[in-house]
Amino acid sequence: MPLRITDTFRSALAAADRPLAGMWVCSGSPLIAELCAGSGLDWLLVDAEHSPNGLESILAQLQATHGYPVHTVVRPPVNDTVVIKQYLDLGVQNLLIPMVNSAAEAEAAVAATRYPPQGVRGVGSALARAARWNRVPEYLARAGETISVTVQIESEAAVAVVENILAVDGVDAIFVGPSDLAASMGLLGQQEHPEVRAAVEHCLAAAKGAGTPAGVNAFNPDTAKHYLDNGADFILVGADVALLARGSEALAAQYIKPGGGDTPASY
Repeated sequence: MPLRITDTFRSALAAADRPLAGMWVCSGSPLIAELCAGSGLDWLLVDAEHSPNGLESILAQLQATHGYPVHTVVRPPVNDTVVIKQYLDLGVQNLLIPMVNSAAEAEAAVAATRYPPQGVRGVGSALARAARWNRVPEYLARAGETISVTVQIESEAAVAVVENILAVDGVDAIFVGPSDLAASMGLLGQQEHPEVRAAVEHCLAAAKGAGTPAGVNAFNPDTAKHYLDNGADFILVGADVALLARGSEALAAQYIKPGGGDTPASY
C-alpha cells in the first residue's frame, strides 16, 4: 500500500503565522515523548547530544509521537555522515545539527541528508523505516523533500560567519544555543550576559535578512519574550527532565519540613 510521509518542520515554519513554541525531550522515554507530544506545543526536540538516547530509543520516540499534531526534531550527538544516515533511515525527518561553526560544516550536514549526486547519503531505503520499506512511492527521487535541516549556531566562530552559513543551499533554519555560545565567549553559565544577548540578536537579524527562519533556546520567560520580540521564529522554552526536577523539588519543599520530621510543611 502506498504511504505518504508527513510534512517537515521546514514546511511548518513556512506556513506559520506566529513563532512556534517547543520543548526538549531528554529522558529517552517514549512514554514521556508521547505525553509531551499531546501537550499542544508545536514541536519537540529529542536530544541525543546530552541525553541517554540511542538508535532504539529514538525510533521508539518517533513511533510514540507519530500521529500527534506536533513536529518532532532530533538532534544527533555530532555532525557526522554515518550518524545522520542512521537517523534518516530510522525515519527522522527533521534534524538539528549541533556545533556548526562554518559554511563548510553546514554544507557537510546538508550533503549527509541527500542521495548522490546532490550528496553522500548511503542508499538503503529498502531496509529502512524512512521509506517505509519501499512503501513510499518515489522515495529515492524525493527524499530531500521529506527532510529539514536546521543547524545550530553555538560558538563565537559560528556567529562571526553566520551570514555564510545562512547562504548554504539546503540549510532550512538556524538555531542559536546561548549556553555553549556563552561558554565560547568566556562567559560560562552567563547566558543572560549582554554580550551573549547581542550575539544572539545578531544571528536573528542576519537570518531575517537572509529570509531564513531562526530559533533560540530560552527557558527564562523574560528572555524568551525578548528574543521573540527580536524576531525569533521558533523557540524552546522547557525540557521534560527540567520540569520533572523542579516539580519534584517543589513537592519536597511543600511536604518535607526543613530539619526533618514527619509533618508535611503545608499542614
